[in-house]
Amino acid sequence: MKIIFLDHDGVICLSTEWGSRFKNKDGLDSMFDRFNDKAIKVLNQILDETGAEIVVSSDWRYDTPLEQMQELYKIRGIKKYPIGYTDSIVDIKGLEYLEHNRQIEIRHWLSQHPEVTQWVAIDDLNMSPEFCKKYESEGLTNFVHTPRSKEGIKQTGIKEKIIKFLK
Repeated sequence: MKIIFLDHDGVICLSTEWGSRFKNKDGLDSMFDRFNDKAIKVLNQILDETGAEIVVSSDWRYDTPLEQMQELYKIRGIKKYPIGYTDSIVDIKGLEYLEHNRQIEIRHWLSQHPEVTQWVAIDDLNMSPEFCKKYESEGLTNFVHTPRSKEGIKQTGIKEKIIKFLK
């Protein structure tokens, strides 16, 4: 099984969309900021080309049952719905620990799912081994960073990096 660990903010929900939930009127769509249409197109291309499944690693998982998140993906036009969430297994003690905690949660999910053959984590938080050294953690080798919050997954070369991990 191929897995994409997917963050939302800064990846498919770009900073240009932040706060858009306050402009919506009702229903599930009004609970969340919009996903960027071009970012969804790129994600759908990756899903088509690789056959990967999605596991949500975004903080959006804290307040939303999986069934609601799956419905949101349907509403937003994403071809595949998340099959699960990473567990919250570490208390977040501050912004400086977000990268450390998230990579631990991804490693934990992988340890519980030996059927995974290929995977990649996509996030605007830097979970690269080089960055995570300062937290005395390993970081993630199968990681694609989206450092520009206005571009997210649409950034030049990002799609190709993701696909390389899943082929």
